[in-house]
Amino acid sequence: MRRTKLVATLGPATDGPEVLDALVDAGLDVARLNTSHATRDALARQLEGVREAAARADGHVAVMLDLGGAKLRLGEVALGTELVTGGSFELRTAPGIGDSTGASVSHPALVTDLGVGDRLLLDDGRIELLVTGTRDGVVSTSVESGGTLSSRKGLNVPGVRLSVDGITSGDLENLAWAMDAGIDLIAQSFVRSADDVNRLRAAMGDRPIPIVAKIEKHEAMDDLDAIVDAADAVMVARGDLGVELPLEQVPVVQRRVVEVSRSAGKPVIIATQMLESMTEARRPTRAEASDVANAIFDAVDGVMLSGETAVGRHPAHVLATMDRIVLAAEEVAVESSVEICAAATDDIAAAVSRAVCDLAETLDLAAIVTATQSGATARAVAAHRPKVPVLAATPDDTVARHLALVWGVRPTVIGSYETIDEMILAAASAARDCGLASPGELIAVTGGVAVHVAGSTNLVQVHRV
Repeated sequence: MRRTKLVATLGPATDGPEVLDALVDAGLDVARLNTSHATRDALARQLEGVREAAARADGHVAVMLDLGGAKLRLGEVALGTELVTGGSFELRTAPGIGDSTGASVSHPALVTDLGVGDRLLLDDGRIELLVTGTRDGVVSTSVESGGTLSSRKGLNVPGVRLSVDGITSGDLENLAWAMDAGIDLIAQSFVRSADDVNRLRAAMGDRPIPIVAKIEKHEAMDDLDAIVDAADAVMVARGDLGVELPLEQVPVVQRRVVEVSRSAGKPVIIATQMLESMTEARRPTRAEASDVANAIFDAVDGVMLSGETAVGRHPAHVLATMDRIVLAAEEVAVESSVEICAAATDDIAAAVSRAVCDLAETLDLAAIVTATQSGATARAVAAHRPKVPVLAATPDDTVARHLALVWGVRPTVIGSYETIDEMILAAASAARDCGLASPGELIAVTGGVAVHVAGSTNLVQVHRV
């Protein structure tokens, strides 16, 4: 059983039930819908397609909607525009078709945010500009490193705190649609502080959806602990992070984000360019395979594919390749795991979760089964990275999909129960039906004496199937 979860971005290459079925068959746990590159109608079709593919496979695939956030972008640029190194280029707040002399920008306050000597990166750092001056509505720059420029390319300003709202009106519109449509997870782009996460949660009102905070801005590192505490999960989004920070700092930041998230017991995903060459090629590079494996050795919860599946030539093959790399790395990582558990607390549920992992080692259990209403117990157990499978038995389909992102957890939906004895028997039946425990084997069941009450976990029972 693979413990690390696979996240794949949907796009034009995944259109059609056959491709979605192939992705689910290859091991898809979380499907990412990207609001930056799809219309609302396309997003709705993708959501429906994933739900239908998961139903055909009798499985639980979570759907994560990625909000675009306050991404700075250029406006329209004429075809064939080339910026020459040593030349000049203007960023203009006025709309218009850009050319080699300048282009419009989506952030009017850029003129007041920037100063002489600030560095700007276009198109993920492929073009580099240096600010030489500002005037009404115009930022003048010199082209330090030129190249071909096309429309709507992203703009990054490393080291500068911009006066831009982290949550856009478009984000709020997409959030409203997500709540009505039944989206399972929300990925929040360009999080700079815990306040961004708290504001997004407040915008959800009484219909909360778990928030995955994307770490891709340099400012986020100054408030990392609070961001992790405020979010439900974290993503290391190395695309923009790699142009917001010096490249040599990206692996260091990745390691720190993973450590902080793991310590807090929050799921963490590594994303961007994991198998980038497979957008076209049938095989990854050796470096890409090592990148995926190293994420597994760091005990992350999930690894994500972006363009490889969204616009790649063979999305299901890419996902199957990642599955093989992950499984091979886990054989080493699980057997040689060291103490990397979440910090101990005096909370009863946390203590029970730790205790059941110790029991798994001592008694050679076949599995740990958490009878859970909200998924919190399953997440707490998984945070200790037990060497046996964790089966989350829940009566709620939505909770089962939320747990599709959590390391080592296999969610399953069970019928209702009214007593502790019924809960134990239902858990044992689920473990047997899922193939995690055979008759005569031992499992540990966690739950609450107050059945059907979320957050009441205070019981562990060892049960022979």
